[in-house]
This record gives sequence, structure tokens and C-alpha cells, in this order.
Amino acid sequence: MNERPTLSPVVRRERRAWYLYDFGNSAYASVVLLAVYAAYFKETVVGGARGSFLWGLSVGLATLVVAILSPILGALADVSGAKKRFLFAFTFMSCVFTASLFFVTQGSIVIGMVFFILAEIGYRSAQVFYDALLPEIATESEMGRVSGNGWAIGSVGGILVLVLVIALTQLVKAPWVTRASLVLTAVFYAIFAIPIFLRLRERGTARPFPRGRELLALPFRRIAETFRAIRHYKEFGKFMLAFLLYNDGILMTLSFAAILGTVLFNLTQMQLVLFMILVQVTSVPGAFILGRVTDRTSARTALLASLALMIGAIVWMYFNRSLVSFYVIGGVAGFALTGVQSVSRTMIGFLAPEGRSAEFYGFFSVAGRTSSFIGPTVYGIVAARVALALQSRGAESLLAEQSGQRAAVLSILVFLVVGTALLLLVNERAGRSARRAAR
Repeated sequence: MNERPTLSPVVRRERRAWYLYDFGNSAYASVVLLAVYAAYFKETVVGGARGSFLWGLSVGLATLVVAILSPILGALADVSGAKKRFLFAFTFMSCVFTASLFFVTQGSIVIGMVFFILAEIGYRSAQVFYDALLPEIATESEMGRVSGNGWAIGSVGGILVLVLVIALTQLVKAPWVTRASLVLTAVFYAIFAIPIFLRLRERGTARPFPRGRELLALPFRRIAETFRAIRHYKEFGKFMLAFLLYNDGILMTLSFAAILGTVLFNLTQMQLVLFMILVQVTSVPGAFILGRVTDRTSARTALLASLALMIGAIVWMYFNRSLVSFYVIGGVAGFALTGVQSVSRTMIGFLAPEGRSAEFYGFFSVAGRTSSFIGPTVYGIVAARVALALQSRGAESLLAEQSGQRAAVLSILVFLVVGTALLLLVNERAGRSARRAAR
């Protein structure tokens, strides 16, 4: 893992455990969000343009709940020194409901939405506390590299689980094998999450949870303090606004990639899995390279480069009519996507004051999840309405649905471009200075 020789054996073990968690939870993103369940829900459980709308609604509802919970739970975790306890609870929740997706069959729309929403809430909420542990295992000068390592190793986990899914589908020729891959994903996630709970020592001072009215009042008091504190961390506030928008474009791309492949190019389940493996393969060098660009230049520079690649990929996607080019676009997007996500996580570590990492990562999550409620919902509405409008005018169903997907791709472009423009206003150097001054 290319750690520096000056690291103590304890820190090495802690980082490896932190990396392995990313290795495990990437299985969820690869199988549930990208390669398998999104397309299965849209095509088999629901069917037609309505499937795109309900999938976008499901992603949006889950992220809205996380947006509400994250700052409250983040404040409690910081005060009590209990990031790992919250991480365990939400990891357990995600694994249980991911496995429960096995029971989602054709026409079981409500169960399919509810189980997914609960699995997604667990996955996204756990990510808040996982990210908040980054400043505890890496110094400011190492955060870009360590965060990039995590994303890259996580991508390898995503590749491995997709290979296992391919093996499962080839060995077992049965209609339930797609659903069985979701159980495999939950088990994979759970196994590789174990080391972080056994090996990583939380640095925050352990305190008992507040009780009674104080339990309800304390998080909101801390949140109010954070809002007041943000006035002294102006670059953090500006970055949150930029992230609010460009991250929406990223999540929309991830949430609908499988549906785009299915509708525009009639990809089979196996072709979708291979496409997502390609995306994960290119994301490995993306995470490594952009993590090092962050440490050697700045997080803002690395982010702008990643977003420029994403914007180019989305423009190309809008005009593309070739299956081969779709795979190439996926490779470019994979390289850029991981860079955006990894470096954004690092930027919060650069801008958040010490001792309040979970709280500030909670707000980081709020920005991402609040916007994420809007983006996938907008995408689903645009795709469905354009398709239905064209069908009402006599257009063939598939052509109408394809036109709806292309129109929705433009909404991704809007979020990415506006978010990138706002990122240009962020002064990273001033933000880092404000963080140091708060020590």
C-alpha cells in the first residue's frame, strides 16, 4: 500500500483496516447502485419510463433522510467520541437490507423501493462516519494520498465483487441468480467491514451519551454553533455550495448509468457488469493519480481537472450513438468520478476544524444528500416526461424512452458546469489557514 516507512505499525494496521472498509462497501455501490439492482428495478420490478422515475424518487428519498440525520448524528458522534458505534449501526443496517433485496421480484414495487431506501440510508450514513475517521489516521499533508488510496482500493473491491457476480451468473442458470448477487454483495460488505471495528482506535474522548432533553437539545445546539462557526470558515461555506451542485451531477451519473446502458444500447445484465468493471478499473488509477496531484498541488486543482473530464464525458454521452464509444466514455468517467469523490472528501479534511470532523463531515453529507435528493428526482422526471410526451404524439415506445434519457443527460451537465464555476471561487489556501488558526 506504499505507506511511508516512518509510520508506526499501529497506524499501518489502522489505515489498512480503513482501506478494507472502502474495499467492502464499494461492493454495494458497484452492484446495487451501478451494475445490477438499478437496472433490475427499472426493467423487471417496474418496467418502462415509470421505472426511471421511481428509481430517481427512491434515491432522492433516501438521500433526503440522510441529509436530515447526518448533522444531528455527526454532532452526537463528536461529543460522545462514538464515530465507530454509529459506523457499525449504519453498516449493519445497510448489509441487512441489501441482503433483503433478494425478496424483491417482478411487480413488488413498494418492497423494492422500501428495502432499497433503507439499504441506501445505511450506506450513505455510514459513509459520513467513515469519512470522519480520515483526519484521525492521516496528517494534513497525507490526506490526499490516504483518501486516494482508500478510493483506489475500494475500486478494486468493486471489481472483485463484479467478477464474483459474473461467476455466479455463469455457474447458476436460474431466474433468481440476479437477486442472489445482492445477498453476495451484503456478505462481501460485512466481511471487509469487520477490521475497522477491531483495529482502528478512535481518537476522540469517549463520553456517555447525553440523556433526556439534553440528548435532543445538544445536537441542535452544536449545529447552531457550527452555522455560526461557518462564518469564520468562509471557504468551507463556498466549497459546500459548489459541492452541492457538482456532486449532484456525479450522483445522477452513478444512479442512472446502468439505465442509460439498458435503454440506449440494450445492454444485457452481463454487458452491464462488464461495463461497470471497466468503470471500476479506470477509477483505480484515477484515485491514485488525483490523490497525489492533491498533495503536490492542491485539492482544488485536482477537482477542477476531474470535473473537466466529467463534463467532457457527459457532452460526449449526449451526442454518442456508438456502443464502443459508450464503453470508452465509461472509462473516462470512471477515472474522473473517483477523483471527484476522493478529493472532495480530502478537501473537507483540509477545511474542517480539529475536534469537529464528524460534525463538519455531517454537513458535507448534508450538502451532498440535499442536492442528491434534487438531482436524481429531476433526472427521473425529465426522462419520464419527455418519453411520455413523445409517446402521446405517436412516437415508438423505445425511441421515446431513448430521447427522454438523452434529454435527462443534459440536466447532469447543468449541475456539473455550475458547480465547477462556483468551485473556481474557493480559495483553498485561505481555508487551510483558517483551519490551522482554530487549533
